[in-house]
This record gives sequence, structure tokens and C-alpha cells, in this order.
Amino acid sequence: MSDTEKLGAHEIAAWLRRHPAFLQQFPDLAISMVVPREQGPAASLASYQLDVLRDKNRELSRRLQELFATAQENERLAVRTHQLTLALLKQADAAGTVRAMAASLAEDFQGDLVRIVLFEAIAGLDEPDWLQVIAADDARLAPFRDALATDEPICGRLHPDKNALLYGVRAGDVQSSALLPLPGIGLLAVGSHDPNRFFPGMGTLFLRMMGEALATALHRFDG
Repeated sequence: MSDTEKLGAHEIAAWLRRHPAFLQQFPDLAISMVVPREQGPAASLASYQLDVLRDKNRELSRRLQELFATAQENERLAVRTHQLTLALLKQADAAGTVRAMAASLAEDFQGDLVRIVLFEAIAGLDEPDWLQVIAADDARLAPFRDALATDEPICGRLHPDKNALLYGVRAGDVQSSALLPLPGIGLLAVGSHDPNRFFPGMGTLFLRMMGEALATALHRFDG
């Protein structure tokens, strides 16, 4: 193809961009034009545009389904978080509050392994397998210093040192975790056998709400 022909093609393309309605005046021309496909034979412009619209429609439908599924999951989490808050506030003492928290995380939120670390012992709790009492300045909590300093939830695969303290002999069963620092109280962790259950970047709003609910419920028994 000569330079003249290349220039002419560019000029035609530029003109069509400035006059996008041109083909509406000549529908026979629009139908007769062909557009090369990445795979298969060339298609008419009308057929090509129809394929593009169908692809866009499928993509929009997929995104709507994802948004709908996310909205449904958020609604379920909101209901469960509300029910958890009510259950915590109904408890008559701090021991019952912590037990209610552990039970809700295991049952309502389907946690495979629930672990709670408290900085101070609570009367009435006989330290079940999901509970540890470790002083805030204990050297064993060194791997958690950054998390405790920022109060930021952590989701994903935890460092082996963290897993070892939280889950003990069950550490090898945990493939992902949600770790929630509780300022002045301790740590809360939910472990999962599924490596994709908790992942970096996932939303932590409901985790924060649950942590705040537990802290508020426990503060009723201070002093």
C-alpha cells in the first residue's frame, strides 16, 4: 500500500470520527462494511456491533450479579452483627459476655477455630481451649505489637509466630485468619481451614463493629 493510500485511509478515519452519524444515512454501506475478528472470518459492521453489545451486556449482567451477591452477604453480616451485639448486652457478667462472643463467632459466623487472648483474667472463666490470659507486657505478645499499636484488623495468612501462639497444636490446620486487636482488652482471632476465607484487602467494617460491641459490653463490668 502506498503512502498516499495510507494517508487517504487516515483522513477517512478522521472524518468518520468527526461524523459518527454518517453511516446512519447510508445503512447499506454500514451493512456491507466488514470488520476483522481476532478469530474466524471477517464480520459485517452491524454483526460486529451486535457482538460487542452482547459482550457488554454479559459483562454488565455479571457485575450486577456480583453486586447483588455482595449486598446479600453484607445484609446477612449486618443482621448477625446486630444479633451478636444484643446477645453481648444481655449477659449478666463479663464471663458470660466473653463466652457469648466465642459462641457467636463459632456458630453464627462459622469460624473453624475461634481464639481469644485477654490481658487480664475474668472471674468465672475457667480458660477453655479457645481462651488464653496473657499480660499485655508479656514477651509472647511481641509478634502482635504492631497490630496492637495500630488497632488495625489483619486478614489473610498470619506469620507462623502468630499462628503458634493463637492456635497452638492446631496451627497447622489454619490456612487463613481474621485477627482483631481489642485495645486494653486483648486479641480476637477467627481461623479458617479455607486459605481464601480471609484475605488481605477484604472489608473489615463488621470486624470492627464486633470488636467495639465486645469492648462496650465488657466495660459495663469495669470496677
